[in-house]
Amino acid sequence: MILIADSGSTKTHWVCLDGEGEHHCTTEGLNPLFAGEEAFVSACGRVCAELLTAADARVEEVFFYGAGCGQDVSRRRVRQYLEKAFGCGSVSVEGDLLGACRATCGRMAGLVGILGTGSNLCYYDGQAIARQRTSTGYILGDEGSGNHIGKRLLKDYLEDRMPTDLSIMFHDTYKKEKADFIVCLYQQPNPNRFLASLVPFAARFRGEEYIQRVLADCFGAFFDQLDYFGDKASLPLHLVGGVVAEFESDLKDIASQRGVSLGVMMSSPAEGLVQYHKV
Repeated sequence: MILIADSGSTKTHWVCLDGEGEHHCTTEGLNPLFAGEEAFVSACGRVCAELLTAADARVEEVFFYGAGCGQDVSRRRVRQYLEKAFGCGSVSVEGDLLGACRATCGRMAGLVGILGTGSNLCYYDGQAIARQRTSTGYILGDEGSGNHIGKRLLKDYLEDRMPTDLSIMFHDTYKKEKADFIVCLYQQPNPNRFLASLVPFAARFRGEEYIQRVLADCFGAFFDQLDYFGDKASLPLHLVGGVVAEFESDLKDIASQRGVSLGVMMSSPAEGLVQYHKV
């Protein structure tokens, strides 16, 4: 029995492969920059309860692709959590960006980006990430991501830069005073998730000129990073993540305006990862 996990900062998609096919479940996000051993143990317990239904079912291999797993120290820590939780000695932990590459490109070369709670971008040579834009996280970077869009909305709302009618709708939607938003942002855990939780407002009012400007600015900042890849920047860009699924048509329009060629677009790399590991 094989377990494949695609984990972002907001949710983790698990797929169990056995002789009878594929079995799926979802748990909270398991980014080791924010989640400790307790969160991993809890999530793995749910996976066992929902997917390992047979009394003698055993996990033989685990392939975990996660946000926050780009560094060796994080990968080692997550590997220890998973080995302990599943009693399995064959555990592979890689960053979510490599997971997105394998899901969209398989064993072919291409440009690959993630647009979820956070964002990332790289050139994949068909085997490994050959060149990667430095990810500076939700405070300094994550251009085009859910928390980037949410940050722009919240900043404009707090500074009275949002159009009046939308500002009223923003207040009515989230039922918070300005001081409450500040508390959520600076005094509660997972501020990146909080910022990304504001994205549905942009989706709801995407037809408004103001929202179109916000999306153009945020996605434009993401596409601007393609210059980093030099002559590879003309390759089709494959995109993965919840923001991709929510704003696919907007991304296509803005990409077309900027001369960016888009390739595969998917909300979750899980299906592509299943195909990759079946080969």
